[in-house]
Amino acid sequence: MASINHQASALKTGQVVLLVLLYIFLYFPLLFITYDSFVHNIIWPFPPEWTLEWYQKLLGMSDFHAGLKNSFYIGLFTAIPATLFSTAAVIGLLKYRTRWRGGMILLYISPLFVPGLLIGISTLMFNANVMGMSGKLISAIIANTTEDIAFSFLVILAQLVRYDWRMDEAAMVFGATPAQVFWEVTLPTIWPAILGAFLVSFILAFNNLEISYYNLGAIPTLPTIAWGSLRHGIKPELFALATVINMLVFSAIAGLFFLIQTGMVRFGYRGE
Repeated sequence: MASINHQASALKTGQVVLLVLLYIFLYFPLLFITYDSFVHNIIWPFPPEWTLEWYQKLLGMSDFHAGLKNSFYIGLFTAIPATLFSTAAVIGLLKYRTRWRGGMILLYISPLFVPGLLIGISTLMFNANVMGMSGKLISAIIANTTEDIAFSFLVILAQLVRYDWRMDEAAMVFGATPAQVFWEVTLPTIWPAILGAFLVSFILAFNNLEISYYNLGAIPTLPTIAWGSLRHGIKPELFALATVINMLVFSAIAGLFFLIQTGMVRFGYRGE
């Protein structure tokens, strides 16, 4: 009995050690970048000379302001249609059965198997030669929506496979119209999944480089500004920029985690 307890304790200790090493491997680069954004000299001085100089310079960069605005527009106006289209697709495929369901699901997730570089180049050629609108924000939004629909589709599909569609049928039996069923029965149950898909789509489009780079021309975004700055060497302002973006993302995740912990948000259907 003592031998079994010893083995279980050793196994648990090993799992904890591996988990700690995994977190160090994942988050140490982020912590290092954050540290570098607050020191005057990034070559590990001791004691470090703390400063906010790089954030002050970042605030004075006009291209940073334009890039932040453009990245926000791309993220927002990509997430909205991607979430709407993927929600409608998942509801249609799960609620109304068809023998073509498997093929249609593959069609929706097929952008996941195409490199973002190819999506960017192909949409650039299509928008320039067919639509006549290359080098515009709308071109980058359409291109990012193509990829983000696949991600939001999987997020919503993972949650709605457990949805009990008999609730909708019961509501219609008692006289509810299809619109009333959706707004009063379906949407209040599945909205956390829709919110999750929206956040995933927004973050992916906001941080995207390879797709947006080929469709924006000279229009700056935060990823293209960072990419262009690397040609002249890594500047401390980039560390400050990366820290700001990371803090925004982690703040959104922390806020969502708080809502989940308090019970204000519950992802997925928890039927009996």
